[in-house]
Amino acid sequence: MQKSASHKTRVGIFVVVGTMILVAALYFIGNRQHIFSKNIQIYAVFQNVNGLQLGNNVRYSGINVGTVGRIEMVDEARIVIQMMVEEKTGAFIKRDAIATIGSDGLVGSMVVNILPGKANLPVIVSGDTITTYSKIGADDMLSTLNVTNENAALLTADLLKITNKILAGEGALGALITDSTLTKDIRATLENLKNTTSGTNQFIASINHKVSKIDMKASTVGVLLNDTIVGNQMQRIISNLEQSSIDVSKTTEDLESIISEIKTSKSTFNYITKDESLPKTIDSTMIIIKEASQRLNENMEALKHNFLFRGYFRKQERDQKKKDKSSND
Repeated sequence: MQKSASHKTRVGIFVVVGTMILVAALYFIGNRQHIFSKNIQIYAVFQNVNGLQLGNNVRYSGINVGTVGRIEMVDEARIVIQMMVEEKTGAFIKRDAIATIGSDGLVGSMVVNILPGKANLPVIVSGDTITTYSKIGADDMLSTLNVTNENAALLTADLLKITNKILAGEGALGALITDSTLTKDIRATLENLKNTTSGTNQFIASINHKVSKIDMKASTVGVLLNDTIVGNQMQRIISNLEQSSIDVSKTTEDLESIISEIKTSKSTFNYITKDESLPKTIDSTMIIIKEASQRLNENMEALKHNFLFRGYFRKQERDQKKKDKSSND
């Protein structure tokens, strides 16, 4: 009888302790899942939830403020997430807050992080939908790394080919590395270029020194540089010289045109200067004219002795003598 009472006592204690442990566990789990707190419902729309599950934590500024209550895919590009957030914490979340999906550590479960807003907007209320931002996932990073590795392999292969050609002395770079004469020539060229640059710098410094010593008020150069009247006169002189040059050039062109015309056309001058038969014709004509003149003189002398014209010529002689006498008086 005593053994049965002791057994019942131990069973009762076990049941009470077990019940207390079960209640404590349920309370602990419910407290972690915000089951016993007063919550509000806010929503976010993502294109990819990256393995997010029901019950995953929702964090605001790094603090667990709720859990994921529902995940629903409304179409191919939109997944709506319902977040159960404590009402007391929701009083700090502004309407421009941004929700992102991240991982809890390198291999931890996925969580929803709510980034605080910056604008002075009202706080969210139950049923609001906040803006989302999709970070680059691990798959995206691995895909990008894969492409990067492939490009790096191609680049390495190309560099290896180029290196082999350079070591073999092919191309300009290979010749530069392997040909000592070319290297010496380039070095000498660089040295000459360096000396030229140094000389140019010294020349410019000398010019600057000389210019700095010019008295802009008393020297001729200074007067030419500063006097506006002299400058205007020089400008007019240069303008006149320019106009004279234009006129001379135009005159030269006209003379060239005239000379070309004389050379190419059948003008009188060209005929006189280039016709070889003309001098002979002129000579023969002059001879004929001379002979004709002599014959004309002979005819005139014969006319003077002719009885028909003798009176006329004597009258001419008397008139001429009268004129000579009147002019002498």
